[in-house]
Amino acid sequence: MRILFSSTPAHGHLLPQLPLARAFKNRGDQVAVMTAGLFAPVLDPEGIELLPVGPGADVLFAESARRTGVDAAADPTPEAVAEFFAGTRIDLTADDALAAARAFAPDLIVAEAMDFVGPLVAAALEVPLATLAFGPAIPAEFTDGINRVAAVRYAERGLTPVPARWYLDPCPDLLQPPGWDAPQVRLPLRPEPHQGPGPAAVPAAVPERGHGPRVLVTFGTHFSDPEVLDPILTELRDAGVDLVVTLGLTARTEDFGAAGEGVTFTGFVPLAELLHDVDLVVTHGGAGTTLGALARGLPLVVVPQGADQFLQAAVVDASGAGIAVQPGPDMPQAVAKAVGTLRTDTAYTDAARAVAQQIQAMPAPAEVATQLADALS
Repeated sequence: MRILFSSTPAHGHLLPQLPLARAFKNRGDQVAVMTAGLFAPVLDPEGIELLPVGPGADVLFAESARRTGVDAAADPTPEAVAEFFAGTRIDLTADDALAAARAFAPDLIVAEAMDFVGPLVAAALEVPLATLAFGPAIPAEFTDGINRVAAVRYAERGLTPVPARWYLDPCPDLLQPPGWDAPQVRLPLRPEPHQGPGPAAVPAAVPERGHGPRVLVTFGTHFSDPEVLDPILTELRDAGVDLVVTLGLTARTEDFGAAGEGVTFTGFVPLAELLHDVDLVVTHGGAGTTLGALARGLPLVVVPQGADQFLQAAVVDASGAGIAVQPGPDMPQAVAKAVGTLRTDTAYTDAARAVAQQIQAMPAPAEVATQLADALS
């Protein structure tokens, strides 16, 4: 069977697809991922074929901002989000994607929830489509606008949107927003913290912990702005917290003034390698980081910076599995206070472990891959 994954060109959208892609590959299926060519270093070690289509996120954000006057990453208004995902990205990617997909000839297309190129290709090729969510359900104030913009692009090509046959959902019920109704085509899928190729994650090399708690501070691959992070790290270090800090893909150790004893910086490392021997996580609230940490029963302090991170912050706070801290002049002090609260109030750890139990009960990627393949046979 030939399985084609389609992704927005961003690590936070691509990495959560890898467990299911690996599961299909391990079954012996032919698997490819359709996204920007710059992700070859991610997919080559996996032995998964890359179909390079369209530009990277930097080009898409620049063009979307030119059209709307709004940075969709920093200021994710419904209009800016719709233009980025369903306007600009389809305009700059769809033709390449149609050609690449026709050559690959998939039996199934799996598109992450904010990818609107894969569904268009599925409609054009009349191939079954599965939508792979990466977090809580996206509010209708965003999806309605995105679908309207996407419908224009379909019409320009003489196509009609076709509903997905499956909604693959890695979000446990405890993290869904209030009033959420599960789609009839929902198929739960156990989320996993990102790890590299291989049977099991090897813990990252970090110094022995000190006398205080150990906290992982990770703002993902692209939100590790030293101007935002350094004051947070200084507050936590001065409070006697042992810190492991990820630099993402853009920051450097020398960019931070909070270096010193009890602060360990690390470059891009799969999340699964960093969750060993930590007591809690301070994060920007990327969906992959949020679900990955909660899969291990670790409580969170969520400090949203943009994109869908405000949604993750809200559902984590509502679930009791962590505390949301909104941006503002007192944010570093608020983060330190929240970390202190998580250390002393065991209710947060209990709630995080309840989420972890729900996650563990969800079908594993291998089970879901087999179920989809059986349905297509």
